[in-house]
Amino acid sequence: MIVVVGGGWAGCAAAYSAAAAGAPVMLLEKTDMLLGTGLVGGIMRNNGRYTAIEELSAMGGTDLVRAIDLSARHRWINFPGHRHASLYDVTGIEPVIRNFLSENGVTLRLQTRMTDVQSSRKSITGVSTASNETVRGDIFIDTTGTAGPVNNCSRYGAGCAMCILRCPTFGPRVSLTARAGVKEITAGGEFWQFEAMSGSCKLDKKSLAPWLVNNLERDGVVVIPLPESIKKGDLLDKKACQQYNLKEFADNLIILDTGHAKLMTPYFPLEILRTIDGFGNARYADPYSGGKGNSVRFMAIAPAREDLSVAGMENLFCAGEKTGLLVGHTEAIVTGMLAGHNAVRALKGKKTLQLPVGLASGDMITYMLSMMKTKPGLQKKYTFSGSVYFERMKERGLYTTDLETITSRVRNLDLMGIYRNKV
Repeated sequence: MIVVVGGGWAGCAAAYSAAAAGAPVMLLEKTDMLLGTGLVGGIMRNNGRYTAIEELSAMGGTDLVRAIDLSARHRWINFPGHRHASLYDVTGIEPVIRNFLSENGVTLRLQTRMTDVQSSRKSITGVSTASNETVRGDIFIDTTGTAGPVNNCSRYGAGCAMCILRCPTFGPRVSLTARAGVKEITAGGEFWQFEAMSGSCKLDKKSLAPWLVNNLERDGVVVIPLPESIKKGDLLDKKACQQYNLKEFADNLIILDTGHAKLMTPYFPLEILRTIDGFGNARYADPYSGGKGNSVRFMAIAPAREDLSVAGMENLFCAGEKTGLLVGHTEAIVTGMLAGHNAVRALKGKKTLQLPVGLASGDMITYMLSMMKTKPGLQKKYTFSGSVYFERMKERGLYTTDLETITSRVRNLDLMGIYRNKV
């Protein structure tokens, strides 16, 4: 049995990948919905994420990629610093993925919060839940993320922002890695301060002017210049999503249509927002305290190896933000697919897979893990869509939107359809 703890994009991808590789899989999620911050995100395929998701598709993730693509509200849209983005509908994506996982043999356990770990000689034997149940497994995958809990949002942010993670309702994040006795890389103390706020807020469309909503739903994006007096360039330094730390995002309100109106800033004072034409009655949908703050992420990271196994524990893997300073849905899905596949390889006693640096996915993981061993590297975030890694991706010739080129790379590395193959 493969047990995945955490039902965000990384956990869902890991569970699907492990099931596709032929293992029984159980996914534990503490809340009543899957996808975590994917319920407020919605951006796919922008910049190098296009390359990465098509690599994944060629490697056997086609069905998952198709399920996401079919939920898109807009395709091939451009906004400052980002090209050919796809925006999925955050109001409808969760049941699509939930049904997809069930149809592919994953046992889903919602409102099942992991609270502790049973282990022996560097091997996990089971996890305890808040309802005093013990879930046994052979291999475990930690996709519990790095956001919260409330005390971290209070210490590093503006207190609980009442975000989609809903810690006060469903309980704080509990790290499988930490409960197993593995020392995590944590913000503060001996490490550089690398915590950051989530990078956007959702506005209720019904609270916006009809003309603004019409433009947004027609084009997928609206860019509204800000008066000089209320530009907030320093605000962007707080964002986890450093690919959006661009002058255009300080000088304008950039709104994306993901079902809700996605405001591309970690927070924006409501009383100031309401002075802008079209936003006179604006209100936040998530986080509800988006006028003051957002959730705080990157609080605790597992010591991951390049095959995404966790150092110090023999049967533990990780994915998503738990692997390091990775930002984004695509990044979570890519690492989740690898972790799930390798979990089954480990279960079967076979050599685990390390993605080659000839693929953007492999190069990203290798580069990020190497950079995190340095103090300057801990000051950065890594994503296919911008910032330092997208620049590296272009320099190394890995960024392309040509499907034939991407498929040829995967084929030449003998990785075509590998995630569809039973181990």
